Amino acid sequence: MAKRDYYEVLGVSKGASADEIKKGYRKKAKELHPDRNADNPEAESKFKEANEAYEVLKDADKKAAYDRFGHAAFENGMGGGGHPGGGFGGGQGDFSSAFSDVFDDLFGDIMGGRGGGGRSRASRGSDLRYNLRISLEDAYAGLQKTIKVPTSVTCDGCDGSGAEGGAEPTTCPTCSGRGKVRAQQGFFTVERTCPTCQGLGQNIKNPCHKCGGAGRTETDRSLSVNIPAGVETGTRIRLAGEGEAGLRGGPAGDLYIFIEVDNHRLFQRDGIQLFCRVPVSMTTAALGGDIEVPTIDGGRSRVKIPAGSQSGRQMRLRGKGMPALRGSGTGDMFIEMAVETPVNLTARQKELLRSFEEESSDNNPESSSFFSSVKSFWDSMKS
Repeated sequence: MAKRDYYEVLGVSKGASADEIKKGYRKKAKELHPDRNADNPEAESKFKEANEAYEVLKDADKKAAYDRFGHAAFENGMGGGGHPGGGFGGGQGDFSSAFSDVFDDLFGDIMGGRGGGGRSRASRGSDLRYNLRISLEDAYAGLQKTIKVPTSVTCDGCDGSGAEGGAEPTTCPTCSGRGKVRAQQGFFTVERTCPTCQGLGQNIKNPCHKCGGAGRTETDRSLSVNIPAGVETGTRIRLAGEGEAGLRGGPAGDLYIFIEVDNHRLFQRDGIQLFCRVPVSMTTAALGGDIEVPTIDGGRSRVKIPAGSQSGRQMRLRGKGMPALRGSGTGDMFIEMAVETPVNLTARQKELLRSFEEESSDNNPESSSFFSSVKSFWDSMKS
């Protein structure tokens, strides 16, 4: 099978610069690496093909020969320079040489970039989560609350360095400060956490007695948190730098406060809208009248009940809902009527209701409509 054009293999044009060629190889290596394509049997051969193309095109002399003669430049010893015997090594390339050029770009150095000897291996502290329950009234008005967070703080005995008396840590001789070591295993170069320094890149000869060399200690910390008006369950508040202290002087993580708003005994919430179910006496619903309802701010509002109101009827109180968390404006409160049937009637009340029932054949339009429909249904079933 004829070999594919090396530029085509890397997905770059023939006039590509060295940087463009390297970027093309990085992209292909990420895409085709066998570790990421366990279910693709063709990935390894394509990965080798990309490695072969990059091995040629990254070298100025090899690239010039390839641009002039194509694949023939590397057959039968043709060409010159760069390989014993006048050739360029048959085009298979040295995997370790090519892949090491982009190894750090592909997989990075988790502890802070491509290391050099003597670099600080301080690492960022972990982010923390704190669950905070508040009342609906607090969610309406907002509040300032002090919370206690169990966390790690910078050790005051060594100022976060981890070394007794502020002594400077020494560079790990095993990994030269990288925090990782590489080993060749056949076709692959494998990178692992350094066993000597556990990935920190540094060794401390005399660890701080207070923190044991970690540069941080465990404690409970009090924080004042501003809860804005309008928060609801699921709202997340980020406090930058208030999380766990970094290891050996590294930056602190963040603290995330997750809000949970308790259910209320009077109000139900839907976003910025509030709903309140209010019982209304049978006589008030029939004759009409005024009732007094509570509002979330602790106040009262008078609501006019129209005569003949039924259970489930809603009335809107504008601006009596929850404030919007982002932006301006306030929601509304909806009053839902629940017409109440009287209980524990006296003999006199029963007598009055019976008299009312005898004279109320035309006062129940919903019942009349329902039972008329029922009669029609039964008649249709008989026929």
